[in-house]
Amino acid sequence: MAARIFLVNVGSNASHNFTSPMFNDGTFEFLPIPETLSLRGENVVRYRDLRSHYDPEKDLLKYIPERFWNMGAHADPEFDTFTYGDNCERSPRAASLKKIGMSDYLFFIARLENWDGDAAKGVYGFYMIGFLEVAAVLEDVTEMPEAHVIARFGRNAHIRRGLSDRRLWDRFWVISGSTHSQRFKRAVPVTREIANQVFSAADGSPWRWDSRRTDLQVIGSYTRTCRCVIDPLIPGQQTRSDIFWSWVDDHSDSLQ
Repeated sequence: MAARIFLVNVGSNASHNFTSPMFNDGTFEFLPIPETLSLRGENVVRYRDLRSHYDPEKDLLKYIPERFWNMGAHADPEFDTFTYGDNCERSPRAASLKKIGMSDYLFFIARLENWDGDAAKGVYGFYMIGFLEVAAVLEDVTEMPEAHVIARFGRNAHIRRGLSDRRLWDRFWVISGSTHSQRFKRAVPVTREIANQVFSAADGSPWRWDSRRTDLQVIGSYTRTCRCVIDPLIPGQQTRSDIFWSWVDDHSDSLQ
């Protein structure tokens, strides 16, 4: 495939004291980060509102500490209408997303914890959980969008924040995915093996696997900032793209 691939690290992690669960068959639930502000109103999604991707009758509270249940959840990305938002104008971490274009791919990587039945195993890894094929981009939002824009992007957490507090039309961007966008049924592992084959540092050099850090720490450090990780138009990277997509095909199981 000739499209560029961007990678963004999402979801709860060690700093939040809970992590998205992955089960023995590779299926998983995605738990977003908490909202940083105390928001009110019907547009706020709280952790108690989250539902299982596989069984919408079930909540996800067994994976979340009770003190978070009534807190707002920054549910981004969302895989109902396939959108992702970020503060591209204000956050250096997200600035590279301003370069994303139509038909590029935005992949989501998340830290997951192995669960066996009802028990967390304390074993963690990074996995790709889905992607957007970019179909539209809402740029630098500073005021409430028109109704037709709300209709398209309104499930996104940043739009929900603005609708809850008008001060939060704060120059965010929102990316909307095409009908080819996917939330994987099974998580796709990001390992040292595949990283050495397809990824490089921002300066083009291979990732460095420091013996003083775990593989999990190395992957987390290299994916902390959103950026384009594969550009098939750069010499040699078409091969990387082919390997990347083959890895995804081998490990994921689309629900589409």
